Amino acid sequence: MLLPDDPAVITVTALNAQVARLLERSFPLTWISGEISNFTRAASGHWYFTLKDDAAQVRAVMFRGRAQYAGFTPREGDKVEVRALVTLYGARGDYQINVEAMRRAGVGQLYEAFLRLKEKLAAQGWFDQDRKRALPMFVRSVGVVTSLQAAALRDILTALRRRAPHVRVVLYPAPVQGQFAADKIADAIATASRRAEVDVLLVCRGGGSIEDLWSFNEEVVARAIAASSIPVIAGVGHETDFTIADFVADVRAATPTAAAELAATPRADWLGSLQADAIDLRRAMRRTLSEANQSLDNASRRLQSPSARIGHQRLKLLALSTALTHAVRAPVNRHGLVLAQLRQRWTRHRPDVRALRAQVGSEGRHLGASFHNGLRARCEALGALAAQLELLNPQRTLERGYAIVSDAAGRVLRNPGDIRARKKLQVRLAEGSAEIGVSSVQTPLA
Repeated sequence: MLLPDDPAVITVTALNAQVARLLERSFPLTWISGEISNFTRAASGHWYFTLKDDAAQVRAVMFRGRAQYAGFTPREGDKVEVRALVTLYGARGDYQINVEAMRRAGVGQLYEAFLRLKEKLAAQGWFDQDRKRALPMFVRSVGVVTSLQAAALRDILTALRRRAPHVRVVLYPAPVQGQFAADKIADAIATASRRAEVDVLLVCRGGGSIEDLWSFNEEVVARAIAASSIPVIAGVGHETDFTIADFVADVRAATPTAAAELAATPRADWLGSLQADAIDLRRAMRRTLSEANQSLDNASRRLQSPSARIGHQRLKLLALSTALTHAVRAPVNRHGLVLAQLRQRWTRHRPDVRALRAQVGSEGRHLGASFHNGLRARCEALGALAAQLELLNPQRTLERGYAIVSDAAGRVLRNPGDIRARKKLQVRLAEGSAEIGVSSVQTPLA
């Protein structure tokens, strides 16, 4: 019987659930290093193992959804680092860790070194796309930098033999892992670049851990790839593996086989392309010939004999002449019509010239007769006046024996009293004049 002050009773399940929640809240995801022991891979794909060191151990589980991204399958005794959540397996009440990620021991330091070098080279522009070169379209020779014993070499040769047997392969052997491997790889790349005997260079090796691939994360290899005069394809590891060489290379391939496929276009594709080009060329030639034949037919239809062309030009000239004549005559006719209309208006408004001319002639005759009659009368009057004037002409008087006496001043003397004795006088006679002296003057008697 429970008393009112007694605490509540919980089940083991509830207890384990509360402990699990407490552990999960108290310990966030944490990297833990240790040695693999009692590794089991269940049919479901989950991994069960014990992680231990020299003094302690802890049970661990890595579910299939996480295990598939580990990149390797651990073996008994492997040194690893796991990123795990501390929890409790409620069914057994066992404390354990749920592993989210796993890497080989020491990978953390290597990865940090990888990130530092990547950041440094990226800042220097080695990964920029504008410095990367395009692969040549037609490759006649391919260089391969890898180990003679590498499975990647066999994969590359097999892929090239299958896809492009016409391509020549030049091998520049170098170890792909181990001490001084990076220097040997860089020397092989430099040798290929100096010889310049291939069109594209493959730098390859198969998959492995980050330690196995580390030679391709060295700066000396990156510098050799960047300095290469030949376009470089990096095919290192598997699809999920990335190295510094991948970022510096002109093209990154997921695998060595993929690198070989990128390096050379399959011969079948070239043959198919050539066949398609040949078909297009024949089609274009047929089309060109057809168009030329049509053009020739059209030209032959337009072609005429000289006599027909001259006749056509004569008709055209006649039409132009008719048009020109019409163009010239039309204004003339139009102006002629206007002139006729003006002539009619002038005819209606002009005076009767003939009547006026007859009247002018009659008036002229009357005027002439009147003029002649008046002239005759005037001439007769003039004759009478001339006769009278002749009668009064002093010369005629002189001719009858008279004379005109004038003094020295030319004054005509009429009265003897104007004459003085012993004065000279001028006497004008009918036939001339004479100067006379006066001896005495006799005045008439009263």
